[in-house]
Amino acid sequence: MTTTEAGPDLVGETLADVGRRVRRAMLDAIPDSEPHRWLYGMVRAYPSRPSKALRPALCLAACRAFGGTDEDAFPVAVAIEMFHNAFLIHDDIADGSSHRRGRPTLPADHGDALSLNAGDALVVLAYRVLRRSTGAMSPELADIVLGEFEAMALRTLEGQATELGWQRDTVTALTPEDYLHLIMHKTCWYTTIHPLRVGAIVGSGGDADVRDMVRFGFHLGAAFQIRDDLLNLTGDASLYGKEINGDLYEGKRTLALIHLIDQVSPEHRGFLEQYLSMERHDRTPEVVARLRSLLDSHGSLEFAADYAQGIASAALDAFGAAFAAASPGRDADFVRALIPYMLGRPS
Repeated sequence: MTTTEAGPDLVGETLADVGRRVRRAMLDAIPDSEPHRWLYGMVRAYPSRPSKALRPALCLAACRAFGGTDEDAFPVAVAIEMFHNAFLIHDDIADGSSHRRGRPTLPADHGDALSLNAGDALVVLAYRVLRRSTGAMSPELADIVLGEFEAMALRTLEGQATELGWQRDTVTALTPEDYLHLIMHKTCWYTTIHPLRVGAIVGSGGDADVRDMVRFGFHLGAAFQIRDDLLNLTGDASLYGKEINGDLYEGKRTLALIHLIDQVSPEHRGFLEQYLSMERHDRTPEVVARLRSLLDSHGSLEFAADYAQGIASAALDAFGAAFAAASPGRDADFVRALIPYMLGRPS
């Protein structure tokens, strides 16, 4: 297929429009009843905060590009974003994060127990939206769509388990390939691969061959995640919406940190190994600043940025096969324009 040139305006306008519509739909799907203070008010917290809306935008664009309408996939896109918000609550509990989308996280405001319960409730409500949307499909198509959601959820949990396991067991013998394997499961499957696949499936009535969406979605999602890792270290705190250097406090094995582990000089290796074995509360601002200095002096951020450029080039190569059967136009243009947008998106 051929596409016209499209730039950041198309991406920004599309994400903003989808974000507004999906946010309203999510809030409509959450009961406004008791216990409001201890449950439903908390469940509404993250869906009410403006977000990138990348996942539902990809789902809707793929649906239209493969012959469907906005109405065909909109409830599915809403369910995807509700699952995403539930995952964020659970992530913030596991990571001990302090801020999400520019405001305190649920666990920071309400503690882990109530927050965990709110995250579980959001999963159930997301499934309710999904069940209602598939009820309007043929049994065959509904079964395919539900299977895609099950696969997405399991891949995400596998990735989360791997990352938490690396941190708990102080795993340091890691390569960039290990990092890519991790984010394939933890980030790419539910951020890009799943929304693209399920959108194309719904839009085509189940006829689209979505196997090439895996390769394209992987490279698109990897570019997104590496950029997000770098923004965590270099972004503007007032715009980024999350805790700057939060990944360092959490000891996450980002691509930059994996590069440092491989490159660090013997005189600093002892400090790095000690750092990675610490609990989050023992990582003081002074200790984090020392680690950040090592990342800078060893060129680890530049390594990650260059790696992301290579990943983006691979995404451009994979786009043609993934959208070969799609209709050219605004929706395909939007998806393709996301590739450079991922690398240049602001903090």
